[in-house]
Amino acid sequence: MSTAVGGHNLDLACPPDDVTAVHAFLASVWETEPTLSTEDRMALELALVELTSNVIEHGAGASGVACSLRVDVGQDAVEALLTDDGVPVPVDPRAAQLPDALAESGRGLALVQMVVDDLRYERVDDRNRWIVRRGRGGSVASSASRSD
Repeated sequence: MSTAVGGHNLDLACPPDDVTAVHAFLASVWETEPTLSTEDRMALELALVELTSNVIEHGAGASGVACSLRVDVGQDAVEALLTDDGVPVPVDPRAAQLPDALAESGRGLALVQMVVDDLRYERVDDRNRWIVRRGRGGSVASSASRSD
């Protein structure tokens, strides 16, 4: 694992790294970005840890998976880019829905959608790219209209 504070970058090699490194990285980002609200921090941490966990669990090949996470905190929004060299993802995050109450898995992308303003996935040059955006100050207030 390597981090470059200031640029808010984290590189992971899984194994041995895991989502614990993402929690530690985000704690360092929050320290350098004191104006970011607690609500935004919690929502972004949920989203980024969930996405990274999915990459590690579902995207790893026999030799593991390498990931890079970049977090950019702007005046109006926080944007994150999670890239990995794992297998292509056969899912459209825009279509993610919560499964029925008895399902044991399948909630991750739907939960991420609930706490961010934008979640996109693309495959570019043999890499998966997850793009996350959340407006600062809890602009996900429109999430109530998403559940209609």
